[in-house]
Amino acid sequence: MTQRDVILREAGLRDGLQNVHAFFATEAKKAWISAEAAAGVAEIEVCSFVPEKLIPQFKDAAEIVAHSLQIPDLVVSALIPNLKGAQRGFELGVHQLNYVCSVSESHNLRNVKRLPKDSVEDFRHIVKLRDSNPAWKPIKLKFGLATAFGCTIEGNVDPKAVMVMAEEALAAGADAISLADTVGYANPAQIKALCLQAIKAFPGVEIGIHLHDTRGLGLANAAAALDAGIRRLDGTLGGLGGCPYAPGATGNVVFEDMAFMCEAMGLRTGIDLEKLVQVRDIVRAGLPAEEPLHGALARAGVPKGYAPAAGFAQAAE
Repeated sequence: MTQRDVILREAGLRDGLQNVHAFFATEAKKAWISAEAAAGVAEIEVCSFVPEKLIPQFKDAAEIVAHSLQIPDLVVSALIPNLKGAQRGFELGVHQLNYVCSVSESHNLRNVKRLPKDSVEDFRHIVKLRDSNPAWKPIKLKFGLATAFGCTIEGNVDPKAVMVMAEEALAAGADAISLADTVGYANPAQIKALCLQAIKAFPGVEIGIHLHDTRGLGLANAAAALDAGIRRLDGTLGGLGGCPYAPGATGNVVFEDMAFMCEAMGLRTGIDLEKLVQVRDIVRAGLPAEEPLHGALARAGVPKGYAPAAGFAQAAE
C-alpha cells in the first residue's frame, strides 16, 4: 500500500472546469482521471452536482462518476451545493461529498442564493438523509467553509465567525471540514494562525485546506498550512480554475507544483511527479487554446539531485 504523509486532492475536474465555458469532452475527462490515478493521486473531485442549465460542464456527471468508481483505491469525491445534489451523489455512490457554505453572508447569497444559517440547516437535512439509508452511511460528508480568509464583497472575514460555523457544521454531523481561501485573499501568517486555531479547537477532526493563487501566495500558503499541521490540501493541475467572484484570479494552487514542494520537504505524497506532469498533455488538448495552464515544475523540471521523499520508491514497487 502506498505510504503518504499528506493527501493532495485534485480539484481541477470540478473547480477548474466549472469556469471553462467550452465543454471538456467526456472521454478526455475520463483519460485525465485515469492518468492521475495511475500517477498516484489518491483523491479526485470529479464533478459538481448542480443543474445542467447552470453549469453545462457537468452534464456528464453520472458517466464520469461511474468511470471513476471503477478505478481501484481512488477516492472519488464531488461537490454538492444543496440537498438535491446530495441525493444524486448518494444514489451514484460517490465516496465523499463536499458541501460548500460561505462564511461571508454576501458571498453565500450570491453563490447559492441563501443565508449561511440556511445552508447549515440544509446540511443537517443532508446528514439525516445520508444516515437514513444503511447503504449511504459509509459516504463521507465534508463541510467546506468558503471565504474563510476573506471575501471580495465584504473584505475581511472574522476568524471567530469561521470557528462558529465550523462548530455548527460538526454539530450538524460533518465528518470533516475544509478551510477555503475561495478568492485568494490569505497570506501565510493568516493561514497558519487560523489552521492552528482550528486544529486546537477541534482535536481529532479531519481538517483540510483549499487554496487559490489569486495573488501569487498559493504555494506559500500551502507551506504555512503544512507547518501548522494540515495534511490534506487541494489543488488543480496547471492551476486551472478560479472563483467567478474573484476578479483577476489565476485559479487554484498548481497541483503538480504543490506535490513537488511536499516531496522536496520530505512529505510523501505517493505521487510520481513525472507521470503527473505528463497528464497536462491530456488537459491541454481538451481545453480551448486561450485557456492558460500555469506551473513552474512543468516548465523547469525537477532540480539536479532531487529525490522524492523517502518511502515513495519502495511503496511504488
